[in-house]
Amino acid sequence: MNIIHTDNAPAAIGPYSQGFEVNGFVFTSGQIPVDPASGTVPEGIAAQAEQSCKNVAAILAQAGTGMDKVFKTTCFLADMGDFSAFNEMYAKHFVSKPARSCVAVKDLPKGVLCEIEAIAVK
Repeated sequence: MNIIHTDNAPAAIGPYSQGFEVNGFVFTSGQIPVDPASGTVPEGIAAQAEQSCKNVAAILAQAGTGMDKVFKTTCFLADMGDFSAFNEMYAKHFVSKPARSCVAVKDLPKGVLCEIEAIAVK
């Protein structure tokens, strides 16, 4: 098992890793829309979905794979009313159309609107 760490995605805010590589698979932790350079969260679901996707992409790149190799995602939304806008941004990044679960949750860390985790092959 190899721990994945990159400065191009937000640092873990708890006792976990950004990701792991195991037997040719890459598992990312859930990525919230924190800009790793500034520590800020953009406003609105479209901008937050974009940043979450960029954070997932950065972890995958560090592991030597990419968004086109993702075959499963789990997405968390603070409000299912954001589903359509979230999907628009998600579709631009997850071009492989991976299997997906998308659920509404009561709260997300830092009060963000979305979180995305992914599983990819190398």
